[in-house]
Amino acid sequence: MFLFSKLIWIFGQPLSLVFLFFLFALVTGLVRWHATSLVSSAIAGLILFVTLYTTVGNYLLQGLEDRFVKPQDPASLQCMIVLGGAFENEVNTARHGIELNAGADRFVEALRLAQKFPQTRILISGGDGSISGIYEGDAAISARFFPKFGIGRDRLVEETTSRTTFENAMNTKELLASQGLSNCLLITSGYHMPRSVGIFRKLGIDVVPWPTDYRTDGRESLGFDFTQPSRNSQNLATAIREWFGLVGYYLAGRTSELYPG
Repeated sequence: MFLFSKLIWIFGQPLSLVFLFFLFALVTGLVRWHATSLVSSAIAGLILFVTLYTTVGNYLLQGLEDRFVKPQDPASLQCMIVLGGAFENEVNTARHGIELNAGADRFVEALRLAQKFPQTRILISGGDGSISGIYEGDAAISARFFPKFGIGRDRLVEETTSRTTFENAMNTKELLASQGLSNCLLITSGYHMPRSVGIFRKLGIDVVPWPTDYRTDGRESLGFDFTQPSRNSQNLATAIREWFGLVGYYLAGRTSELYPG
């Protein structure tokens, strides 16, 4: 299942589809299937235009981010669960650092709460999600990250083996039971929260959704945008990947509903 999902995404993301349709157009053109070649080229061009020069990705991502609203800080806090996906694992493995990526807010928010609530336990769930499996995961790197900001490692609960969101939840459930923790905050990116909550609910794990790492301003509408094609492309890829996950997990019976909210 893990490898299958990786392969689906390699070929299913927008720019990969553009390449595959252009390649198909080239091949069909060489064998003189001109109509088929023209249609394939048109589809590739349309996907590329939508990906780079429209706000479709931003709009879809905003919908995911708006499913859960972050509450006000609680009066007290026993524990939080931080889902991995915030570190540059390849770079950190090679350089033994703590380089963060676009999802860094997951750990910045966890750090803020950990400093505000000194008794809080922090469960970090995240192994190496690459196909090769040769890199440090987020949980291992977090053991270097938090102590640099005065958070003792004794407060950390490290779940180092999960490669997917479903494995995050499965392995976290066992650790919560062994540590006697319950009703923790669930910290992950806003767009990733619907799928995460759906899986945790399905497994009977009570959590308080705590979204962070927002990529949109909450006022996106459908339209054209010729000013920032790289952002548009990235946000569309992120939104489509998340919807692949929502639909796939729902069909596999791994989430409580198609679009948790």
